[in-house]
Amino acid sequence: MICQKIVTLAAFVTAPLLCETLPNDLKLKVESKAKLLLAWSTDPTIVAAVKAHNASLSAAEQAMTNDKWKALTQLDPFVRSYSKNDVALYLKSKKDETISEAFVSGADGTKVAFLAKTTSWSHKGRDKHQIPMSGKTWYGPVEVDESSGTQQIQVGFPVLDGAKPIGSIVVGLAVAKLR
Repeated sequence: MICQKIVTLAAFVTAPLLCETLPNDLKLKVESKAKLLLAWSTDPTIVAAVKAHNASLSAAEQAMTNDKWKALTQLDPFVRSYSKNDVALYLKSKKDETISEAFVSGADGTKVAFLAKTTSWSHKGRDKHQIPMSGKTWYGPVEVDESSGTQQIQVGFPVLDGAKPIGSIVVGLAVAKLR
């Protein structure tokens, strides 16, 4: 397992990003891909969707909990609305073979859009959301993701309205496809 490093957006290019326990070739590939994905932080389509989500949660969104979420199938209309909305379709258009998962969350940690149903409805209180909400990039360990079944490294970025974090984006990078 690699340990987690936090990097401010300003220091993103120059700071050491991943622990030395990750093979150097893989570390360089993760760093390179993360630099490209950082553009999603200020992408107008993503920013607009997060701002709209933050401004008005539906009653169903407010009532959803992680326990209720886990009981829903991928075919549930509520779940499908997050994998079929404009931002989800936009994420799909940006996806390549190295991306095993991607999801966008609002300021409260609840979902705005995703490629496929996530394990949790809300990531509030978890580093993958909280660190990006402080304006920093988060790197997770190499792990097998519960929702995708893929060995991956998750990278979390803030969604920025100007310089202000208003949500987060987490992208899973498939280790096998990066090699």
